[in-house]
Amino acid sequence: MAGHGHKHVVIRRDGAAGLVLLDRVDRANAYTDAMLADLALVLDELAADEAVRVVVVGSAVPGRFCSGADLDEIRKRSTADAGVLKSLALFDRIEELPKPTIAAIGGAAYGGGLELALACDLRIAAPEARFAMPETARGILPGAGGTWRLPRTVGPAMAREMILFGRVLDGDAALACGLVSELVAPDRLLGRAVELAAQVASRDFLATSLAKEALRKAASADGGREFVARAQATLYGCPGKGDLR
Repeated sequence: MAGHGHKHVVIRRDGAAGLVLLDRVDRANAYTDAMLADLALVLDELAADEAVRVVVVGSAVPGRFCSGADLDEIRKRSTADAGVLKSLALFDRIEELPKPTIAAIGGAAYGGGLELALACDLRIAAPEARFAMPETARGILPGAGGTWRLPRTVGPAMAREMILFGRVLDGDAALACGLVSELVAPDRLLGRAVELAAQVASRDFLATSLAKEALRKAASADGGREFVARAQATLYGCPGKGDLR
């Protein structure tokens, strides 16, 4: 497994997986604007790497994930910052990435950290992981996708409990409500993510990419029907695909 890194972001490649690992452990991997800029550069690199079929987001140190935005930077935000959140732009980019994404959550996924995980296609977690949206206790709202991605994932009732009433989910509760798909021991978490990436890599890349986009368009006015028809036509036109109907 080879890798290199920016100041607080490590990038590694393991087979078909491109691993993006947060490395600011002294601050519970809380992200700064500078880290978000590094993450954007890393995404560009992995998106362009044809050998990378799946992007895994996790922590460089086991037992961690991301506690959200750095509180010192939040305190300095002004009214003008509300419409240009760098985190929202980045998490939208992760959701729109043509390659499937996996969040490997070893510890706290709070606030923006949970919003980062929600932008990924799949989430696996250690039993010790914790999930929360504490923003309203700090006098703000979840501003990077939590108010729409969380209810879409766990349902509106659970999302209200977490956002309005501050409910914190442990690993078992997150598994029960579908926030994560499986629980894995902390020392096996990244390895399991790499295994899942290999499963995805064994499937047709173009079909997988188009299926991901079709799922994103399911909330559109026609349920994504027009896109699916066009995508299917593209796939049927590929060599060897016409006999799969």
